[in-house]
Amino acid sequence: MDPLSALRDFTIRNELDKIIRIGDDFRFGNDYAFPCTTATAYRSKQGNLYTIETLVHFIKNHHLKHGDYFQNTRAEKIAAVTLPDRKPLLDYLQGRVSSVDAIEFVAPQNQKFSAAAVVLGEEYRPEDPGMMQIAPTENDFDINEEAGIGVPDNFIAMIRSIERPLRDREAILESKNRDFYSVVKREDERMRMEAQQRKDGLVAKNRLMSGGDERGFGNEIGYDSGSKANKMHHLKGSKVGGGVPIILVPSAFTTLITMYNVKEFLEDGVFIPTDVKAKQMNGPKPDCVTVQRKLGKDRVVMAYEVRDKPSALKAEDWDRVVSVFVLGKEWQFKDWPFKDHVEIFNKILGFYMRFEDDSVESAKTAKQWNVKIISISKNKRHQDRAAALEVWDRLEEFMRAR
Repeated sequence: MDPLSALRDFTIRNELDKIIRIGDDFRFGNDYAFPCTTATAYRSKQGNLYTIETLVHFIKNHHLKHGDYFQNTRAEKIAAVTLPDRKPLLDYLQGRVSSVDAIEFVAPQNQKFSAAAVVLGEEYRPEDPGMMQIAPTENDFDINEEAGIGVPDNFIAMIRSIERPLRDREAILESKNRDFYSVVKREDERMRMEAQQRKDGLVAKNRLMSGGDERGFGNEIGYDSGSKANKMHHLKGSKVGGGVPIILVPSAFTTLITMYNVKEFLEDGVFIPTDVKAKQMNGPKPDCVTVQRKLGKDRVVMAYEVRDKPSALKAEDWDRVVSVFVLGKEWQFKDWPFKDHVEIFNKILGFYMRFEDDSVESAKTAKQWNVKIISISKNKRHQDRAAALEVWDRLEEFMRAR
């Protein structure tokens, strides 16, 4: 099999983890091996044929933005796939199209030797480079004129000479259909959270020792010194109006974050559509929801109130409003005690939630405001946690600045 077809086959089967570079070769599981510099049948719009090294690196990093991908290829000293070639090449490798004009498969020039070429060219990878010079000559073939096929007289001897074990000590350790990227990602997240926990612990301790800041937020932070009393310190005085910071969300069902699903999104890092969550609750919408910023299972750093009725807030309540999820509509801020949206987003941290494939027009108004746009996927729920962490990081940075 040619290297381009082999790469397409492994991509469609979601087995890219089986393509491993060993020295100057790429091993495609136990099926094929190609030198890294092997030219494939895919010709770029600039006229050159892409090597298998370039295509393997591209398909494993196509999720990167082109600028980041280009910088990565420069760091790795690998030729890059050009921007005009990215989409048609990706469509072909992922099986969305069966062929493209850029592919130029070349038929073998000597049909008599094609059968031997499959064995020697794709399956045979000798340890001794000198053995690569050995090839059947015309005298080694018994020609069948009617069929036009050449068959080596010592064909069985040739097969036995190039046999090799399909599994070795390294292959036994390979896990079929297993991707350990998620394990590495969880470990990175755990280390990041532990570092943030130590940092927030010091901030919380300083605030508790100083008696809280001028707005009373220090009284709501629980510093974990090991005792149950300190772990639950944030609950003291957490009544409505008792100094807990407030997050406002829209009441409209057309927005992504509402009173129904805000707790699961911020605490658990999982987005549940509002209509689905409303059916699960099977009851009236709550007037106030408490969400907690946690590090680990038991350590609570801060508690927040979430509300969706700004008109019900008293003057002293507005002093506790720290963040708002916006609809992208001016009328959302009608009757707010601020001059305009400029003043609002100077005093309150704004977020605009959208699906990543929504049209640009949907966020046109929000982009004119001083708000942070957070994008999530409609289907890839494993990406929700990263979006929720971004909200928390921005909010905590905002709170420290205030």
